[in-house]
Amino acid sequence: MIHAILWDNDGLLLDSETIFFELTQELFADFGFMLREEYWGIEYLGKAKRTRQVAHEFGMSAEQVDQIIELRDRRFLEALQQPIALRPKVRETLDALSGRFKQGVVTGSPREKVELMHRLNGLNGYFDVVITHDDVFETKPHPEPYLTALERLGVKPENALAVEDSERGLASANAAGIACIVVPNHLTRIQKFEHASAIEEDVSGVLKHLSKGHR
Repeated sequence: MIHAILWDNDGLLLDSETIFFELTQELFADFGFMLREEYWGIEYLGKAKRTRQVAHEFGMSAEQVDQIIELRDRRFLEALQQPIALRPKVRETLDALSGRFKQGVVTGSPREKVELMHRLNGLNGYFDVVITHDDVFETKPHPEPYLTALERLGVKPENALAVEDSERGLASANAAGIACIVVPNHLTRIQKFEHASAIEEDVSGVLKHLSKGHR
């Protein structure tokens, strides 16, 4: 029986991954490099390569990489000062689950940014626990983020369900012993989700999954 739903944040609940990618893409272009969605979706969001690794593979100098990261991170933080779009059917799904299941967020983003996004986009109050980059030593695809969430909720892996949008998030949940539904976005849809319990078009697919007896 499922007692807790554990959500990824960026690209699943909020469309922040699109903003982050487009800012990175624009700055790569300023230096004469074309960064494609497919490459970013596989190498950064799938294989967990960092921006510095990706830029070096493009042949950028260390100075160029430093400039891109500094400008991108500053512009991204500025963008987060305003409300950003929720992914389709997020609020309706969270409302439908509220009070019936424990809910948590498991993300690789820093707590400061997560709290800002949740406050400005009306997501405060839905989650019993929020595990961020600041709470763990190892990030996804390592299982530590999900294991930490389970420990704080007092829930066993077999009584939890994870919802992710990426291959590395799926791997993290599975490594923690948690079944995982994947809801790809336009950046991650090219990835492979071989060990997903289900692949859904939007997060409301969680409700369908639970109604089939996974409760």
